[in-house]
This record gives sequence, C-alpha cells and structure tokens, in this order.
Amino acid sequence: MRRLGIAREVCGPEFPIAIDANQRWDVADAIDWVGELSFARPHWVEEPTSPDDVLAHAAIARGIAPIPVATGEHSQNRVIVKQLLQAEAIGYLQIDATRVGGVNENVAHLLLAAKFGVPVCPHAGGVGLCEAVQHLSMFDFVAVSGTVEGRVIEYVDHLHEHFVTPVEIRGGCYVAPTAPGAGTQMLDASIARFSHAGVPS
Repeated sequence: MRRLGIAREVCGPEFPIAIDANQRWDVADAIDWVGELSFARPHWVEEPTSPDDVLAHAAIARGIAPIPVATGEHSQNRVIVKQLLQAEAIGYLQIDATRVGGVNENVAHLLLAAKFGVPVCPHAGGVGLCEAVQHLSMFDFVAVSGTVEGRVIEYVDHLHEHFVTPVEIRGGCYVAPTAPGAGTQMLDASIARFSHAGVPS
C-alpha cells in the first residue's frame, strides 16, 4: 500500500496506474485487497486470481467495480476468452501473442473482445513479446476496433538488441514496422552466443 501511495503521489491524480496481483488472491482476498488499494484509483487489477477460474474472476469483477479486472495473458484459446467475456469477468483483455495457437487464434480473441466491447491491451515484456504484440494492436486498430481509446501495450526496454527488427517507440507509441514478418526473428549472433552446448540452434 505504501508503494502504491508513493506511485500515485509521484505520478499525479490522473496518470493511469495498473496493479498486478499475479494470480495471488482468492475471491474474498481480492475484494478486500482492492478495497484497501482503491484510494489510488487503479486503472485496472491484473490477474487477481487463477487465470482459468472464470467464475472467480466474475465474482471479483462484481465485488471491485468500478475498478476493472484485466486478464487473458494465460488464456490459451478462444473458449476461455469467450467465457470470461460472457461472464462479464473482465474489463480489459490481455492477449499474449505467443501463448495461443497462432494468428487465427489471436484474431479470434480480438473479434470476441470487439463483440463484447472490451478493449484489448496485449501482454508483453518477455523476450520478443514486444516485437510480437505490436502487430496485434495495429491490426486491432486498423481492422477490428478502429480506435486506440482505452488501449495500451506493455513495453519493457530490454533485450531488443537481439532481434533483426527491434521494436521502435516514439512519443510513447509503437512505430509500425516496415519489414515483413512477425518481427521476432533473432540475430544469428545472438542465437549462437546463447545456445546451449550440444543443442542445435
């Protein structure tokens, strides 16, 4: 609580601050904790409980409203995403480009979220995830939702130097890549340097 208070003080009253529980709470704990943390007006509460527990997410969403729940980075397929949306369990869908079964499944998640009016804010941060998710948000804007309102993409500023086409951030926004492909091709030198002995790269 102390750290969140400091963050709110430093960032000011209007800056959106999200909190991430990393699947730590059960329903009662989530509602209690978010009640205690509500003084900081969190933008969302991320992964308050087990990512597969749709009913718990729905109960938490009702119990902490109007603070929204954000989850989805551990959802492997459109079925769990559909259930989270149908149960009104989430206010933000955080798809993970590499956890689901390719482009078609990611597009299905985007379309489901649009149908239910839930903004998509892709999860990123792991090695190559920033490179992979930029395309999802750009596709969402161009072909699905037509808006950037209420949408953000995570960004972590490390390990981009290992990619042929690293992400570019300008003015706090991802810049559309001009190279073809997903943007996740690693440099041969990085692959050679970090490969384990005896394991082909």
